Amino acid sequence: MKAYINATIMDADKPLILDGILLVKDGKIDYAGEKVSFSDSYTIIDCKGKFILPGFIDAHTHVGIWGEGTGESDGNESTNPITPGVRAIDSMNLEHSSFKDAINGGVTTVCVTPGSGNNIGGQMCVLKTGGNSLDEMLINNYVGMKAALGENPKRFYGQERKTFPSTRMGNAHAIRKTLAKVKDLLKKDKEIEFELKPLIEVLDKKVPLRIHAHRADDIITALRIADEFDIICQIEHGTDSARIADYLASKNTKINLGPSFWNRAKVETQSVSFKTAAVLEKAGVEFSLISDHPFYPIQYTNIALSLAHAEGLSKNQALKAYTLTPAKFLGVKDKVGSLDKGKDADFTIWSGDPFSIYTKLEKTIINGLLY
Repeated sequence: MKAYINATIMDADKPLILDGILLVKDGKIDYAGEKVSFSDSYTIIDCKGKFILPGFIDAHTHVGIWGEGTGESDGNESTNPITPGVRAIDSMNLEHSSFKDAINGGVTTVCVTPGSGNNIGGQMCVLKTGGNSLDEMLINNYVGMKAALGENPKRFYGQERKTFPSTRMGNAHAIRKTLAKVKDLLKKDKEIEFELKPLIEVLDKKVPLRIHAHRADDIITALRIADEFDIICQIEHGTDSARIADYLASKNTKINLGPSFWNRAKVETQSVSFKTAAVLEKAGVEFSLISDHPFYPIQYTNIALSLAHAEGLSKNQALKAYTLTPAKFLGVKDKVGSLDKGKDADFTIWSGDPFSIYTKLEKTIINGLLY
């Protein structure tokens, strides 16, 4: 049992506490708030001058499955544009440097997703970034089905392999045809092949179809498909989303936005900007912020938050977009995302205001353990 005292506590959707206490018991948050008396059985850690935040949650990463200089490339099963049966968990390398990078950035929970080379690319998982085994770290092995529109599937198949799909029409058709096939088999109570069975949970609204879409027209196509099949959809990246922010708000669209700290690497990412988050906030669009690690290094998460805040995003919304909102999107808000009593003791201690580039992350704690 530990008591972190004299800290500034910054928790999304709660007032800033300037001289607060955080109590941890059995790996859970026991209390977080204003000064109170507590048992002398707690070990005291003085955090005077420091900030305590919930651990960051990154809703879209390739942690543990993407090469990043190691020669590994296990993120895309690029042999077929439709591969809903593959699972990110089965490519997971716990020795990968990206786990340490995440901890060094204060990211305590990640959603790991297959890449965007396929129109339907596989099953996403969510796990803690610290632990001794996958069983210990894993929260859920299937929290979303990856799908993709835009240039990536066109390049993987149309340009490199000279096969289907080679156009945006083909991308949409591949997704639509596959969902329609599974829906029809369900309606007729016929056997569904093993490869397609994970899509049953998408059609039953148990998991979202999370669709990679940068350009505004691709985003609208994704929402059109979601409406046609009456499924839950989340947009991945949403680079052009500021252009259609009011439309997205009217559709109650959920966006995993980013990375904004990126170059204009593709023809469809020309509008990448830290201003996008503030536009979405003003329009009332619900969004998380993501690193897409390794495409933006996860260890610099607070820098990305700082720059989004500098371009108009409120501090509260910035913190919420990397804690409570992704916890909600991933279906794990009962465990993580805030410093509420009973949640996992996942939090970080900073040398000062985390929205300053001069601030250093001093400690990352996961399930009450220092990493």
